[in-house]
Amino acid sequence: MSPYRNLEEYNIEITNEVKEHFAKIMDDLGEDVSREGLLKTPERAAKAMLFLTQGYKQDATEILKGAMFAESYDDMVIIKDIEVYSLCEHHMLPFFGKAHIAYIPNGHIVGLSKIPRVVDVFARRLQVQERLTHDILECINSTLKPKGVAVVIEAAHMCMMMRGVQKQNSVTTTSGFRGQFEKIETRNEFLKLISADLS
Repeated sequence: MSPYRNLEEYNIEITNEVKEHFAKIMDDLGEDVSREGLLKTPERAAKAMLFLTQGYKQDATEILKGAMFAESYDDMVIIKDIEVYSLCEHHMLPFFGKAHIAYIPNGHIVGLSKIPRVVDVFARRLQVQERLTHDILECINSTLKPKGVAVVIEAAHMCMMMRGVQKQNSVTTTSGFRGQFEKIETRNEFLKLISADLS
C-alpha cells in the first residue's frame, strides 16, 4: 500500500468492470447509453468513482511517519479550514465542508501538508461524518503520540439537500478530542481560535 497512490492512472481491468456496471445502471434507469452525450459517461463515471475512493489504497499512518521531526515545540498547532469532500456510504452522494485540526506536540511535529493529506485519505472512502472524524483523530493520536489532538468537521450532506428531507441550509458538526483537549480550557482555546478570523 502506497501512502501517496494517486489514481490519475487507472487500472484498465478494474475501470472496465466498473464502467460496465455504470452502463447497466444507466440502462436500468431508462437512459439510452448509445446516444452521443452518454457514450463515454460510463467510463468517466468509473474513473470518477475510482478517484473518489482512492483512500482505500493509501496509508495515512505512513504519510505522517514520513514527515515527523524531533522538535521541542509544545504549544498548540492548528490547521483550520481544510477542505473536505467525501461520499456518504448510505446513498453514495457527496458531503463536503471543512475540517479544523489541532495537536499539541510531544517531542515531534509533522510537516503541515501531511495533516490535510490524512484528511483526504479517510475522506476518499465511503464514509459517515462521525467515522471520518474518528479516523482522522485516532490516526494522528496513535502515530504522533501528541499531548492532545482535536478534530472538528463541519459539512453539508447532499443526501439531506437533494433528496429525503431536502433541507438546503443544514450543516452537521462532529468533533473529537484526546489528551489535553479533554480539558475544557484547552478545548475552549481551540474552539475560539478556529472561530476567529485572523486574516
